[in-house]
Amino acid sequence: MKNTNKSGNAKLIKRFLPYYKPHVKTLFLDLFCAALTTICELVLPMFVRYITDSAIENIALLTAKTILTIGVIYIVLRIIDALANYYMASVGHIMGTKMETDMRRDMFEHLHKLPYSYYDETKVGTIMSRFTSDLFDVTEFAHHCPEEFFIAGVKILVSFIILARMDIFLTLIMFAVIPLMAICLKYFKTRMKDSMRESRVTLGELNAQIEDSLLGVRVVKSFANESIEEKKFKSGNEKFLSIKAVMYKFMGSYSSVNRVFEGIMYIVVAVIGAFFLVNGRIKAPDYVAYLMYASMLLTAIRKLVDFVEQFQRGMTGIERFADIMDIDPAIKDKENAVNLEVTEGRIDFDNVTFKYSEDTEEILNHINLNIGSGESFALVGPSGGGKTTICNLIPRFYEITSGSIKIDGTDIRDVTLKSLRENIGVVQQDVYLFSGTVRENIEYGRPGATEEEIREAARLAGAESFIDNLPDGFDTYVGERGVKLSGGQKQRISIARVFLKNPKILILDEATSALDNESEFLVQQSLERLSKGRTTITVAHRLTTIKNADKILVVTKDGIAESGTHQELTEKNGIYANMYRI
Repeated sequence: MKNTNKSGNAKLIKRFLPYYKPHVKTLFLDLFCAALTTICELVLPMFVRYITDSAIENIALLTAKTILTIGVIYIVLRIIDALANYYMASVGHIMGTKMETDMRRDMFEHLHKLPYSYYDETKVGTIMSRFTSDLFDVTEFAHHCPEEFFIAGVKILVSFIILARMDIFLTLIMFAVIPLMAICLKYFKTRMKDSMRESRVTLGELNAQIEDSLLGVRVVKSFANESIEEKKFKSGNEKFLSIKAVMYKFMGSYSSVNRVFEGIMYIVVAVIGAFFLVNGRIKAPDYVAYLMYASMLLTAIRKLVDFVEQFQRGMTGIERFADIMDIDPAIKDKENAVNLEVTEGRIDFDNVTFKYSEDTEEILNHINLNIGSGESFALVGPSGGGKTTICNLIPRFYEITSGSIKIDGTDIRDVTLKSLRENIGVVQQDVYLFSGTVRENIEYGRPGATEEEIREAARLAGAESFIDNLPDGFDTYVGERGVKLSGGQKQRISIARVFLKNPKILILDEATSALDNESEFLVQQSLERLSKGRTTITVAHRLTTIKNADKILVVTKDGIAESGTHQELTEKNGIYANMYRI
């Protein structure tokens, strides 16, 4: 993973710029509207200067027609300003939202490319905070950042040109305050960014804690541990408060220092300008115009200062987005990967070694397996021996450290992940049903399947009868994670999903171990129908469920300790026989 925490703002903005590409026309129109609003604002001091100068030099020039003409021109400018502002506030914001949508899409797609190992170490709540609050701040940044800097730049440049023509010396004195202000404010801006980043990390952890507590609310209530959860939440909530408090202290300091410099700039213009006025260096109309432009500049600077908080939030959001996007999906298609076509379903492990990371011990060490076409293989043994790991390596949920795994003689690293996983069906102990209807969950096995195909899959899985007895049949809402169904019902729906997928290779990872006897019997019948004619690998703790397997492997931390049929292993009177007796 690439660390972007210390990336400069320029580098992050460069990373963000491609998201403007589809909206270049909108952006330029937005900036054009920003220029119109700025021009409308800059014209007013010139009108006031003209009226003041005419009143002093020759009052006769201020006829009713002249005054009304100035008034009409100004009203027209204000209408233009209003229309331009509407475009900026509506279409400009929509542009920012579209960019947020594009970033959210890219992040979502990237997250689905990351291996199991990433999710083993990352809380879903922290990821969700990046999808929501982080990207919302990026939306505001995408719209307002070009606008605010463009408007401030135009105001400063045009004001400097106009004022310099009146009196270059007073103009230089006035603008000399701005660099000093920038230097002093840089310190607080850096501290604000650091504390803002820390607050985002803490918010992600807090979201993860809330999610964990709410998803486990049934366990919380069953142990009457609400007070413990409240205490944990209070600790995280107060930590977030303390970090935010530090952030707002720096923000307050930033704003206060800015106000001091604002006062210095204004008083410099007022006092020195007054001396120039007394000495006849400048005229009264110029003095008034100076004060108005000084006020306008200070307003622009104040808006920039106020925008700094939003700017830093946006930069932090981009940084956290980049953190995710820079994670290399270690398991991905080779450049010349081909589609896998499984005809026989043979699986060969050739000297396979695997460990989760460089810092961990090996889980599998030089494993060799040969599973024939249509054979039923069972993996048994103590927990932690590597049974589930073997199953997870076949669809490349994890990448092997060394050796090779082949299906029908083709290395699984030489084929596309999509085609590999399309040919493998997995039924796990921990069934996950999506929030939706029974029909939608079964159809997930093959999107676009017909009603007849969905019903047939449910029938083969032994689920059709109980589904028909549900309140709305196949249209029954299953609740979050299938909470409205029993364990056996959820498992049979997951089996129906695999029936619909109709894969050549089947992996059953302790698919019945969490069920009661009656449910286990029904599910086991469904699994036997599902396994027929397919290459099947079964991980089992209940050894009665795999007695008829073509081959049983006893997997321990030292590797494959025993292999053979049920009868051969019981006669051997070794590890398997002892497990079976127990």
